[in-house]
Amino acid sequence: MKEIVKTITTTKHLILSVLFLSLVLPGAVFAHRGAKNEIDTCRFTVGNEVIHFSAYTPTFTGGEGFCRSIPNVGETHLVFDYEGNKLRKTTVEFEITKEPEGTRIFYQKPEKIKKGSVDALVNFDNVGAGAGHYLAHVTIFYKGEKLDSHLPFSVGTEPENETNWVVIIISIILLIVGIVVFVKMVGRFNANKADDESID
Repeated sequence: MKEIVKTITTTKHLILSVLFLSLVLPGAVFAHRGAKNEIDTCRFTVGNEVIHFSAYTPTFTGGEGFCRSIPNVGETHLVFDYEGNKLRKTTVEFEITKEPEGTRIFYQKPEKIKKGSVDALVNFDNVGAGAGHYLAHVTIFYKGEKLDSHLPFSVGTEPENETNWVVIIISIILLIVGIVVFVKMVGRFNANKADDESID
């Protein structure tokens, strides 16, 4: 009987641990959507310099920043921040093209940027844009060199079931753990019952 109580207690702890993980993991998945937390995917290099990319859709999400996946189609602020001081006061040119067609939907002619960032207002709801995959082409003219880089991102195509997969996987794990524990408990109960009957 003591073994059964011990097994039930262990099972409760195991199930509570897995449930806790099921609550924590979806939060971790969502944390990677915001530009503030996406250190690796929001940064890209132009030459030897690093630029941080953020996208904001104030109409839909207020001040929440995004990076490689912008969930809403509409007016979007695309912000390119220079992480170092070398690129300040340099001439910058950039354009946004819709892929795979390569259709230009936004263009900023070469312009000397005195501050450490470039902010472009792009409306992805315009004709020719819409939901899909895009490429930001950033060209910096620095000390006689033309440094060019590209950053892929998507608009309005974020998978809706990103978290659901995590929940499904955790539910399957819970089900398997539950079945294994149940089978073991039934086996032990039957063994204890057989022992009791043999004593009688």
